[in-house]
Amino acid sequence: MIRRVRRIRAIVFGGDLAPGHPIDPAARVRPRYFRMISARMSRSAKVLLTSGALIAVAAFVAACGTQKIDVASSGPLYQGALLFNQRCSGCHTLAYAATSGSASNVRSAQFNNGPNFDIRCERPVTRVLYAIENGGFSGAIMPQNVVVGQQAIEVAKFVATYAGRRAPKVTGAVQCDQQPIGTIPPSIQTATTASSGTGGASTTATTASSGTGGASTTATTATAGGTTKKKK
Repeated sequence: MIRRVRRIRAIVFGGDLAPGHPIDPAARVRPRYFRMISARMSRSAKVLLTSGALIAVAAFVAACGTQKIDVASSGPLYQGALLFNQRCSGCHTLAYAATSGSASNVRSAQFNNGPNFDIRCERPVTRVLYAIENGGFSGAIMPQNVVVGQQAIEVAKFVATYAGRRAPKVTGAVQCDQQPIGTIPPSIQTATTASSGTGGASTTATTASSGTGGASTTATTATAGGTTKKKK
């Protein structure tokens, strides 16, 4: 048995079997590295593996890109959805705006994870506008005026319309879509729109009808240089 092993080693790796027993060099063979599969199969396997990897990556990218704004681009609320996606996606979830910033588990929530508007109802619309202007209802985390002017109104209308649509039904509770959205009073709408100034100056105009026996109109123009009031 030992002699057989020595002979095999001598033939494959070279050398003598033992002193006095030389091996013919022609009988020696070079060591070979055996392939698990043939060269042709290896190339096919590489192609298949590469194709499979590309398909997997494409599927992953496609899956990530399937979430998109679910509001008609020609509709009046699309701009609000787009603004919400751009300004609010980091902290709030609202599928109609393709955002997922809220915590999926309260135990792993971060300090900046805001309410999930898929579940939470936000009506009437003036409530949403108040939160936008004042940094939520606590003012502790959400920045004030994350959008301003007409953009704030558009976001408020969008959120009031689409928030709470995926909330679970609770017996005895009024569903969000059955609650009135409400409207933004002209005075608030005018003031909100005009308060978005440029370069540090702002203009605020408020029109109110009140009092007895007549109407009064007050216009206040505030600029970086001073304030002028006119009454008539």
